Amino acid sequence: MNRLLPPLLLLSCLLLSACATNPVSGRQNFVMMSTDKEVRTGAQMHPQIVQQYGLYNNQALQKYVDRVGQELARVSHRPELNYRFTLLDSPVINAFALPGGYIYITRGLLIYLNSVDQLAAVLGHELGHVTARHSVQQQAAAGAANIGYTIGSILVPGLGSAGVSDLFNVVSTGILRGYGRDHELEADRLGAIYLARAGYEPEAMIDVIRVLKDQDSFAAERAKAEGREHQGYHGLFSTHPDNDDRLHNVVGTAAALAEAGPRKGLDKSFLSRLDGLVFGDSSHQGIRRNNSFYHKSLDIRVQFPDQWTLENSAKQLTARAPEGSAVMIMLSDTRPENLTPLQYITNTMKLKPLAGHQSLDIKNSPGASIQTKIPSRSGIQVGRVSVRYLGETAYIFLGVPKDQNQLSTYDSEFLEAARSLRRLTPAEAKLAAPLQVHLITANSHTRISQLAEGSAITNYPEAQLRLLNQLYPDREPVPGQTLKIIR
Repeated sequence: MNRLLPPLLLLSCLLLSACATNPVSGRQNFVMMSTDKEVRTGAQMHPQIVQQYGLYNNQALQKYVDRVGQELARVSHRPELNYRFTLLDSPVINAFALPGGYIYITRGLLIYLNSVDQLAAVLGHELGHVTARHSVQQQAAAGAANIGYTIGSILVPGLGSAGVSDLFNVVSTGILRGYGRDHELEADRLGAIYLARAGYEPEAMIDVIRVLKDQDSFAAERAKAEGREHQGYHGLFSTHPDNDDRLHNVVGTAAALAEAGPRKGLDKSFLSRLDGLVFGDSSHQGIRRNNSFYHKSLDIRVQFPDQWTLENSAKQLTARAPEGSAVMIMLSDTRPENLTPLQYITNTMKLKPLAGHQSLDIKNSPGASIQTKIPSRSGIQVGRVSVRYLGETAYIFLGVPKDQNQLSTYDSEFLEAARSLRRLTPAEAKLAAPLQVHLITANSHTRISQLAEGSAITNYPEAQLRLLNQLYPDREPVPGQTLKIIR
């Protein structure tokens, strides 16, 4: 006989079916994703991550990162998963994990590490998110509000290029704000345990958080100098890691578990493996040099106003005036066959000129520009939109002042940037090559300020060299220390 279950019993059945034993704690967690579904989710998203960031083109370094990660995975609470540890070709300072054992570190973070222990600490932290099923727990919590999955991350907004968007329409909470202090601390605790079990130094977990804390401090200073708001992670850096008792307790407990014997962290080859690592932009992303932008495969060069700073991402190039008083965004699209640049603006972009338009035709590169109302997240802003055709590509320039009354102040600079687009000269083609890490040995006279004077880093070279060598904000190298420089 079919009968309807009483509501309370039905609810109990649903809750029991959505509970699973946490492999770390042994307690029941409310989740709505089986292990098989967790693995499938990671497998489905992995190709999209690779497409978004790209794999770093160094097989030896890829294998090295994977080897360190696999050593940790074997001693984790979920060794049965098929883990994949991947080095991504991105200057963003980031590491994150997808459900099911897909773990990533960017070259943008790797370049700031100084030992294999620190690499193991980054991977161990992300491994802790996977073994504790943090993303799955958050997905269950988010499911009630119908907001989808989250990606675990130690990314700090404001670091590096600081503009990771919602990836594949997943909620941005995890990737932009972490999991919350309790989950982050649990990932630190688990990561430290895995480090101890695998023969690495658990204290490296604190070293990595110092690296990120220094990056956060530098990002805050840079944002202040450039007139931007800095949004650091809401809990991780509220205190210095040296003063975080909870962090030291979990790491100290893990260190006590370490067995006597040779430490894998004594590997002295780590820094040598970074020799030649790309710093900042890669060739396929385009290279920023002061206020100029060079892209070898696109064969273009663009000049922005003096003292403006450039931010490069996969989707756009952003130029900011001093103190954030104006901003320009450069985008690209496939050149339409039957539309003039002006028609592209009015028909494709659906923008209408406030007055007339200006021709930007230069040799074999047609173009047009208008002043118009530009929709944005903060509302309608009046600015300038320019479109230039070069080869098979349409380049779009959008410029707006912070103060809407100052459009006339910046309008000529918006126009000149669009006009500056052209093909690379042979000399400029060399400038489109990426910067790379090189190693030197410090002597008693080595000073970071002197190295900065000859550095190829154009923005804040002294601060960046100190960050690269974990000497921020004002420490100096000791004789015999291996230093990373950029050229």
